[in-house]
Amino acid sequence: MEAGTSVARLRDGTTVLIRPIHGADAELEREFVEQLSHQSRRFRFLGEVKTLSPDLIKALVDVDQKRDVAFVALIAEGAHKREIGVCRYSARPDGVTCECAVAVSDDWQNRGLGTLLMQQLIDVARSRGIECMYSVDAAENAPMRELAMHLGFTRKPDPNDPTLVLHCLDLKAATV
Repeated sequence: MEAGTSVARLRDGTTVLIRPIHGADAELEREFVEQLSHQSRRFRFLGEVKTLSPDLIKALVDVDQKRDVAFVALIAEGAHKREIGVCRYSARPDGVTCECAVAVSDDWQNRGLGTLLMQQLIDVARSRGIECMYSVDAAENAPMRELAMHLGFTRKPDPNDPTLVLHCLDLKAATV
């Protein structure tokens, strides 16, 4: 099995494969984003996104493995695989801070997948010396608020935009 790959069991017993995203996953990523509800796409990209440009898809799947990390969650649907979740972080130039994001297919939410993805991301960030992980989210994004609280993130208003909040996790002190 590829490094960073794991098989995880959701709360309902469903088994999912979590592995690093690859450049060859462009079509999986496009299908994943396009099948998200309007609200889930808006929460993920903090704006209106109907389709992804080829450049954006490339940026999402061609990850700079030295400073960034991205995992996809896959299930088998017959002979095909389907992406049902994705998480990522991008390290800041200081090398100790990273911005993270997570998205889960609407029909797979509330099964523990977001928690599993984020726990794997947090573990990798900690092992790479990241000290602080943060996300910028819509203030109205209740699912992210609940996930962040569950994982030990603090929450504060974005000082530059009242419609946004910052969720921050101190990786030196927090244990998930």
